[in-house]
Amino acid sequence: MFMIEQLFGSKTRVKLLQLFCSNPNRAFYVREITRKIDEQINSVRRELANLLSIGIIASDTTNNRLYYEVNQEYEFYQPLRAIFGQGAHIADDQNVKKATPHAQNTESEKIKALGNVELALYTGQFTRDDSSGIDALIVGDVNQHALQRFMSELEAQEGKDIRYTVMPSQEFNYRRQIKDRFISTVLAAKKQVLIDKNEIF
Repeated sequence: MFMIEQLFGSKTRVKLLQLFCSNPNRAFYVREITRKIDEQINSVRRELANLLSIGIIASDTTNNRLYYEVNQEYEFYQPLRAIFGQGAHIADDQNVKKATPHAQNTESEKIKALGNVELALYTGQFTRDDSSGIDALIVGDVNQHALQRFMSELEAQEGKDIRYTVMPSQEFNYRRQIKDRFISTVLAAKKQVLIDKNEIF
């Protein structure tokens, strides 16, 4: 890590690159970023301005709040993903990005611990695409008490209510097969895939 900090010139910059490259399609506002990487807000603002000027990240305003996310059109996006996302698979579909091993060590691992989870994805508030009407979809056989605890912790961590849907694999597969409107809309929305055992994406 120290060598990477030397190469990129700043501990805060390295942490930001890890956050953004590990969470493609996720958008963050400044105070949320500051909390997640545990750095001073002035340092975060300075490095965000640097990354914006280079074109590594992009910014956009939603509900009078400025959000930042990685710019997947950036010329050196894939090499940066290889460094800061531990070489995660990069899907061709711009609406679908797999979470990296770095991210999987946290939220994905917690979701896996809920039971036999075949598919887990974030959309809605996480990706600023509210077309699906939900923020998270979990498919599989999960422990309901563990799920409620995980969601409560996630809501506390994110500082907002999370709208989520959980369904058994059989129901999901059937609804996907008949092109159920809700499932089709969720799968078409901008999303971050955390678990995908059956390689749907």
